[in-house]
Amino acid sequence: MSQADIGVVGLAVMGENLILNMESKGFTVACTNRTTSKVDDFVEGRAAGKNILGAKSVEEFVGLLKRPRKVMMMVKAGGAVDAFIDQVLPLLEPGDILIDGGNTHFPDTERRLKKVEEAGLLYIGTGVSGGEEGALKGPSIMPGGSPAAWEAVKPIFQGICAQTDEGEPCCDWVGEGGAGHFVKMVHNGIEYGDMQMICETYQMMKQGLGMSNEDMHAVFADWNQGDLDSYLIEITRDILGYTEEDGSHTLDKILDTAGQKGTGKWTAISALDLGQPLTLIGEAVFARCLSAIKDERVAASKLLSGPDTRFEGDKSAFIEDLRQALYASKIVSYAQGYQLMRAAAEESKWNLNYGGIALMWRGGCIIRSAFLGKIKEAFDNNADLTNLLLDPFFSKAVQDAQASWRRVVAKAVELGIPMPAIGAALAYFDGYRSERLPANLLQAQRDYFGAHTYERLDKPRGEFFHTNWTGRGGNTSSSSYIV
Repeated sequence: MSQADIGVVGLAVMGENLILNMESKGFTVACTNRTTSKVDDFVEGRAAGKNILGAKSVEEFVGLLKRPRKVMMMVKAGGAVDAFIDQVLPLLEPGDILIDGGNTHFPDTERRLKKVEEAGLLYIGTGVSGGEEGALKGPSIMPGGSPAAWEAVKPIFQGICAQTDEGEPCCDWVGEGGAGHFVKMVHNGIEYGDMQMICETYQMMKQGLGMSNEDMHAVFADWNQGDLDSYLIEITRDILGYTEEDGSHTLDKILDTAGQKGTGKWTAISALDLGQPLTLIGEAVFARCLSAIKDERVAASKLLSGPDTRFEGDKSAFIEDLRQALYASKIVSYAQGYQLMRAAAEESKWNLNYGGIALMWRGGCIIRSAFLGKIKEAFDNNADLTNLLLDPFFSKAVQDAQASWRRVVAKAVELGIPMPAIGAALAYFDGYRSERLPANLLQAQRDYFGAHTYERLDKPRGEFFHTNWTGRGGNTSSSSYIV
């Protein structure tokens, strides 16, 4: 009986397409599924005549694999992963490799890695981005976990992943522990931000400038040829141009309530845990939450009115302002995402390759764009770069876009059109470039009501002081908390 190079558990759309991708690159693949009828349907259908081996039980499935066995789980994140690990562990041997390719929260990956390594096996938690088409034709793959497992899976992962225009694989080892799933989580958070900012730009064009879908389609097509060249701009162009048989636009018939699976929320929570100002992605998550309370918004629209103001001026010039505001805000989104990864790496002792991460995102994934090549260059030039805004290329880009950026946010306020993510990006930029912020007053307030102490400009950092502001309190102070 022939044996498989790798086995995949889970025959939903991502699992099926990854299997077909692997087989097309010369690998023999074993597959199984909890609902065994799906195995027959797949092997006799899309996989017919290919080097794909179906198994009806986990025991049969394990028996089809070459040693060291490589088992990739493409099942729903959560309890299903733990259940399968419990089922398959007794059937595996030391040195075998378990791989979780789902959208798993990184603390779960770290917990499972410890359990699997204690049993003498190796574990990989890997982000897989690109959706259905990416899985079939070449996704971005972000593996982390047991370092000893990488050489065994590297030929397969780098064989099936997307490639840059220069032929570089959009897959490399990310780091130890839950690093792979953490980087995928940040990727998804940036994706939330990019999508929200595009939506804000669309709303300004539609509601503020009164543009038609055809006009917006032409603008996004033009933008996709320049600095904003990316997958999300490309599909926005296509969506705006899509019509039904009667000539109407499908986009105009879609209910304005956004769904989410949780990865953006995880990113925002991680930022809060690590004390990082991930303001843009946080606003993108909250914007989806606000969209979900549709009935409340409909009721509020009948009671709460905004400004009765219309756009006046040069629309073509303002569309260029929108392009530059979107570009500058996108830079901030990545700057914040990289700040978060750096903070997590420091806390978890991960050795992340930041330029390599940008390279992994160059192709196959949802946030793929030409822009990412500049991020890789920034970290190639300075591996210790603390913030993308300090890189000469990105610093100049945001400075050049600043006037347009401010005009867009000001006009949004004037017209009563919400721009939470683009507005948050500008506020972050203004905060980050400020030598002095009003936190001195905030610390005085905290010390006044809670004796939380403060540091002084005329004393060394790390010395804390308390003032008896009212003359009625004592000299006892509370503990100090430093973000």
